[in-house]
Amino acid sequence: MLGAIEAGGTKCVLAVGSAAGVIKARHVIATRDPQTTLAEAAAWIGAQGHIDALGIASFGPVDLDPQSATWGHIGKTPKPGWTGHDLAGYFQRRLGVPVGLDTDVNGAALAEYHHGSGRGARSLAYVTVGTGIGGGLIIDGQPVHGAAHPEMGHIFPRRAADDQDFAGICPYHGDCLEGLASGLAIMTRWGKLLSDLPTDHVAHDIIGGYLAQLTHAIFAMTACETVVFGGGVAKTPGLIDRIRSGAAALDASYLPGGDRHHIAAPALGDDAGIVGAMMLAEHAASSSGVTPDRGH
Repeated sequence: MLGAIEAGGTKCVLAVGSAAGVIKARHVIATRDPQTTLAEAAAWIGAQGHIDALGIASFGPVDLDPQSATWGHIGKTPKPGWTGHDLAGYFQRRLGVPVGLDTDVNGAALAEYHHGSGRGARSLAYVTVGTGIGGGLIIDGQPVHGAAHPEMGHIFPRRAADDQDFAGICPYHGDCLEGLASGLAIMTRWGKLLSDLPTDHVAHDIIGGYLAQLTHAIFAMTACETVVFGGGVAKTPGLIDRIRSGAAALDASYLPGGDRHHIAAPALGDDAGIVGAMMLAEHAASSSGVTPDRGH
């Protein structure tokens, strides 16, 4: 049996099951201070019975270097109390099992690559547009890590001609992509969710344009085949179509990948993150000599 946690900024999805596609039980808790949140998560998972490994797909930044003394710790984050907290180590000690860890977007990207919109492709990027913006990249089945994990939400897009006055809400960069186009930025500017604004509101073109710039950058820099957009903002009717048309206009038929580049919604829907976390648990289990039972 495997355990999984999709740790988000506002909620944590918990699950247990025998494989990524065989979830036996799930539960959702609010993300509060780390002590309360992690204790509640560990208590629920422990109450489901013995597990052999745990997978965590966490909001970032998080230290993913297994050689680092702070592996599994949350990095510098605006979430009060979470900076420097030992996320993976807490569950290793509390549950006594191996822990597989990656970012929430890399977890969702793994799930979509193997079980969703990326099947048959060699590369996939998963971008979540919610309270914040983050992105994960999978090439040949493996998440891309370098000095750390990608932070796609913190690139600086070209400002739209009719959007020069808003300073942005990112506490570190101001008008980076997250500062301009995240759910929190949209609410700060216009006082409503993007999906609640009239379809002819200027916000739809502004946000679609910024996300199209990100998409074009991903295609141009990584030659990635598929970009999947998840998260609450990405569910806004018509937004993915705006991103497609905006990215095509930016490309101007230049990129050699041509029609091999695709923009899609998550085939797994809201399950992408927790399925990815379960895949991280599978890897942790197999690395420790436990073979998950995929059939039951």
